[in-house]
Amino acid sequence: MRLLRSCVLAIVVATALAGTGAAAQASDRDRFVGTWETAVQLPQSATGLTDQTERAMIHATIGGRAVRVRLSNVFGTGPVTFSDVAVAARAAGAAVVAGSSRRLTFGGRRAVTIGAGQQVVSDPVRFRVRPEEDLAISLAAKGSTGPATLHSLAVATSYVTAADTGDHAADVTGAAFTTTIASWLFVDGMDVVPTDESASIVAFGDSITDGFRSTFDANRRWPDDLARRLLARPEDPQLSVLNAGISGNRLLTDSPQFGVKALDRLDRDVLDQAGVRDVVVLLGINDIGQLPHQFDPNQIIGALRQIIARAHARHLKVFGATLLPFKNTTIANYYTPQGDVTRQAVNQWIRTSGAFDGVIDFDRTMRSAADPLMLNPAFDSGDHLHPNDAGYQAMADSIPLGLFRRS
Repeated sequence: MRLLRSCVLAIVVATALAGTGAAAQASDRDRFVGTWETAVQLPQSATGLTDQTERAMIHATIGGRAVRVRLSNVFGTGPVTFSDVAVAARAAGAAVVAGSSRRLTFGGRRAVTIGAGQQVVSDPVRFRVRPEEDLAISLAAKGSTGPATLHSLAVATSYVTAADTGDHAADVTGAAFTTTIASWLFVDGMDVVPTDESASIVAFGDSITDGFRSTFDANRRWPDDLARRLLARPEDPQLSVLNAGISGNRLLTDSPQFGVKALDRLDRDVLDQAGVRDVVVLLGINDIGQLPHQFDPNQIIGALRQIIARAHARHLKVFGATLLPFKNTTIANYYTPQGDVTRQAVNQWIRTSGAFDGVIDFDRTMRSAADPLMLNPAFDSGDHLHPNDAGYQAMADSIPLGLFRRS
């Protein structure tokens, strides 16, 4: 069986690397598995890049023998052109490992123009990725990009060169990358051709999934911690964990700052991800906290039912995570007693309805023994809403790994 699996995977890799056009990429989608993802948002500034290079630093979950990269201009106001795109192993800071850089092509061409409202996927390229490896994706913008489609809260440092300094995508040193940023611009995801029959789990959530208040540049979000637990299992195949959290995101209402509502980004950020098999949903607290008088439990439950139905239609398993306590949060006007009644009603439905394929009870894990409406002080980052590193680890540790299918 292992020999047959290796032969099949060898054929898959050869087929994937033979394709260069958009049609070939689409037909190869199911042979790839996502190793890293971020959920893109509306631009936060009227300007983006101008004849300069971004070096986005990402952290892979599972490894593979070939990669492709997804770029997004979904929220752009006009076409964006990149004259050069490269992937490399990170050394330190903005520097990459000498000899590791691979230029990417799009339909066989080095330059790519992405229309407003569009995303593109690179041609596959042979590139060895190790599990939990730090990688650099470098994008050389030609001309002005206009407002940048981005992920605002990366909890990680990336780099850009000065405006009008041109193409530095192939640079080994980080000398030209003189500015640090805490967001990912235009970069949307990376898929790998794995060495076994791997699959991916998507964590679909808000700031608590995004890792707000976790340690910067340390990969201490709960999806990172879950990925490490999964990788530590001796059995194969391995499962990647893709982070589709957006800070402040809501189920039912769009926000210029916090992204389009979860129901409208579900296809792009979850259902269309390569190799996705399971979904963990942790959403609803911002519907309660940001708009406490507008939403009742049935509206939130109705949105969760829609997510379940759409995921089940794609033959995915969906696991519901209960909403964490938030009493006395320092966010002004966020907590109300009535809002907490709504939270508890939603949690009761998640636990007892049977609508999900399984339940992950983050509320029970994270609440204080002295006051169950508050976060456990040992897990509290200080704002009484978001966990600290220990809290995110406790969340990941509470998830039964047996929930997730291997084949």
